[in-house]
Amino acid sequence: MLKELFDLVKGNATDSVINNPDVPDEHNDEVVAEATNTVASGLRNVVAGGGLQSLLSLFGGGANKKSLLSNPIVSMMMGHFAGKLMNKFNMNNSQANSLSGSLIPNVLESLINKTNDPNDSGFSLEKLLGSITGNKSGNIAGDQTAGSGGLGDLLKQFTGGEQGTGGGGIMDIVKSLAGGAQQQQQRNGGGGLLDLIKGFIK
Repeated sequence: MLKELFDLVKGNATDSVINNPDVPDEHNDEVVAEATNTVASGLRNVVAGGGLQSLLSLFGGGANKKSLLSNPIVSMMMGHFAGKLMNKFNMNNSQANSLSGSLIPNVLESLINKTNDPNDSGFSLEKLLGSITGNKSGNIAGDQTAGSGGLGDLLKQFTGGEQGTGGGGIMDIVKSLAGGAQQQQQRNGGGGLLDLIKGFIK
């Protein structure tokens, strides 16, 4: 799923990165890798902190840039990415915020719309959560026949659409996913996740 996310970021980076005179050509791929890392680790950190409900509500429907810009998860990622652009690529504050404010919401808008598209098998919430929690979401998505299985049902419970497994079941799932995300944080500590992503640069 990281590879798909990297390709998605690259596809959204034409104007904000590749054709941007503030980004030297030799840094294009690194900036794309850093943006991919920001989105992947940002989503993972939300889940690790027990914020699965916030993540599910972010992915719960169609996305538009205006609603994303007011979302605290998106704001956090934009701020983090802008900081990286200033520290690693010597951009000034306005250049970094302009690039971040363009690229990160566009990437998330594409990602949310793709995960909500039943015809796009490359992206799903199950795969996304699996990649950031070390496949802890597999046991949730695995049993669709029991009625309470599947992240779609889980999403309905969080958004008030249905009451299936009850509060205890949901909290167990949140804890399981948070634990998986925390393990991934430790495993990929330092530059681990970014190093993986940089492996996709050709």
